[in-house]
Amino acid sequence: MTRPPVPLTPPHVRGPVALITLGALLASCATLATAPSAGAADTLLSQGRPATASSQEGDGLAAAAAVDGNLTGTRWASKWADAEWLQVDLGATRSLSRVVLSWESAYGRSYAIQASDDGTTWRTLKTVSGGDGGTDDLAVTGSGRYVRMQGVARSGGYGYSLWEFQVHGGDGGTNPPPGGPVEVTGSQGAWRLTVGGQPYTVKGLTWGPSAADAPKHLPDVKSMGVNTIRTWGTDGSTGPLLDSAAAQGLRVVNGFWLQPGGGPGSGGCVDYVTDTAYKTNALNEFAKWVDAYKSHPATLMWNVGNESVLGLQNCYGGTELEAQRNAYTSFVNDVAKKIHSIDPDHPVTSTDAWTGAWPYYRRNAPDLDLYSMNSYGNMCKVRQDWIDGGYTKPYLVTETGPAGEWEVPDDANGVPDEPTDVQKAEGYTRAWGCVTGHQGVALGATMFHYGTEHDFGGVWFNLLPDGLKRLSYYAVKKAYTGSTAGNNTPPVISGMAVTPAGSAPAGGEFTVRADVRDPDSDPITYRIYLSGNYATGDKRLVEAQWRSTGNGTFAVTAPEKLGVWKVYVQAEDGRGNAGIETKSVKVVAPPVTGTNVALNKPTTASSFQGSYGDCPCAPALAVDGRQETRWASDWADPQWIRTDLGAPTAIRTIQLVWDPAYAKAYEVQVSNDGTTWRTVHSTTTGNGDVDTIALRESARHVRLHLTQRGTGWGYSLREFGIHS
Repeated sequence: MTRPPVPLTPPHVRGPVALITLGALLASCATLATAPSAGAADTLLSQGRPATASSQEGDGLAAAAAVDGNLTGTRWASKWADAEWLQVDLGATRSLSRVVLSWESAYGRSYAIQASDDGTTWRTLKTVSGGDGGTDDLAVTGSGRYVRMQGVARSGGYGYSLWEFQVHGGDGGTNPPPGGPVEVTGSQGAWRLTVGGQPYTVKGLTWGPSAADAPKHLPDVKSMGVNTIRTWGTDGSTGPLLDSAAAQGLRVVNGFWLQPGGGPGSGGCVDYVTDTAYKTNALNEFAKWVDAYKSHPATLMWNVGNESVLGLQNCYGGTELEAQRNAYTSFVNDVAKKIHSIDPDHPVTSTDAWTGAWPYYRRNAPDLDLYSMNSYGNMCKVRQDWIDGGYTKPYLVTETGPAGEWEVPDDANGVPDEPTDVQKAEGYTRAWGCVTGHQGVALGATMFHYGTEHDFGGVWFNLLPDGLKRLSYYAVKKAYTGSTAGNNTPPVISGMAVTPAGSAPAGGEFTVRADVRDPDSDPITYRIYLSGNYATGDKRLVEAQWRSTGNGTFAVTAPEKLGVWKVYVQAEDGRGNAGIETKSVKVVAPPVTGTNVALNKPTTASSFQGSYGDCPCAPALAVDGRQETRWASDWADPQWIRTDLGAPTAIRTIQLVWDPAYAKAYEVQVSNDGTTWRTVHSTTTGNGDVDTIALRESARHVRLHLTQRGTGWGYSLREFGIHS
């Protein structure tokens, strides 16, 4: 996130603070030394890496500001005490040669530069006394993954403040070099992935933005401790993404898409037993891009297909399904052999969403170097499935995170009950624990999903929808770096409730309540959104009409369209973070006063559909008092539906609850003899949903004369209510 400029001097008057001496910290004391300029082998290791601190003085003064490369505009500042520290995680043990400290006016008079391999046990590389501020360029000797400045004595009453904390060095013999083969090495239950002969655990994310946006997003991805991103397709547009990844020192799992990819519900059926043309074209296309990118420094491995073994159940059944699954995995093996013939230096894997796919791979795809798995709520069961199956290859988790829509129970409105922000964050933490818990077999994970879409699926899974960082973003960062200390984190929402959740009147107001707290005490601004995913199939989030009624309570205007909607409370802290919570609300027809005199009365129509979808849809279903049933006409104009009330009856309101197949033009007609009709209401601008029509009439028969459809279908009424 872009930081605002901060003044060069402390912006406010600081009070006296007791001086704390930590002489015991320093085993020896050295005078300030200036190192010569670094040689060609020196590399700046700290910029953009995860940084933490013992404290920060205020907003905009977090530890990350000291490693962002901005030497005069951003800074870290501690609280006003002597024993404060700042540390940076280099991601792996590195050889160290120089540490450069660019002090603001509040500098360290005495401090130590220390290194650690685990962030717990520290060794002192350099001690400084008599510091005078400015720039301290210190030569050091040693190695470590974590490097810190441990304060001993301040220069005055303020804390410590660094414009920049730069750590220089080399790879220390433990980081993978830019080149070198990628291999799966080891033996049963003791495998590892190596890059250039060095161990490599995949700490990854699936990649959502466009390749063109990679330069904008990948520095942030790297700051999370990520070393790998995963794609689903590889083609001519992949090159810029690989280039941007390599510039950040990241690797890419290059995917190849095969139909029917994406698991249950996904389309694109292929006959893998007989369709040689599809297989030949795919094989040739994949080979072309393997040859193009096999030498790219960002390439980590090749991934053939995504969830197709499971997805084939949407295309076939019985013995034919079994034949197709065997043929598909045999084709995956053909692809693996072809890739190996072109590129012997990168492994080949294949992803599915079901451990039941692994027996097919074991039987038909021996040339795969490892298996891959997408698993969410059941991630922690994968290990036992691997053990029970007696498999002899390691695996990579290519998607994981919190429980998905297909794994959670339904709520009171009959739609999946989406986990809370807190539960989602816990889902990532739990998943990573299960991956790392299968030592020697699980080679890492690319968790789902570094995406920015702000829609139904984006709020469920994206770490930063609309660019706003969620609790899940920080859960992944902590999993990969070990800490989020010093980060400003999102508001936390709890106790969200909707009233009435099961009967919000269309066009009327319902109440949303949520408890919101911000861990950093930032001021919170709110947005309320609605999604019609379950009501209309539209997955977009549309800002609702709403007003705050105080104490975390909001009055929200319900949509006109009936059905189950999702309502979202989005709490933003103004620092690029957001908490988002969602519940469902069932929108129903507005209540009408009086008695529905049409209820279960004899009703006829010009036509009705006998068998289509949920039909038969007879006329009587429009007066049964149930919005789950409907009358549906033939697909032609005009049509009519009429109800016999049995005797002349006072009519004050007619309410028409339309199915999506509505009338754009129609007339309401009444009669006492069922032969002579008069029109009491008409429209040519109907838009469906609910029409509530006020009348002052008396009649025995009421008829809708429908003259123009609003869709290509017929006319369809959920309810034809006539109220006295």
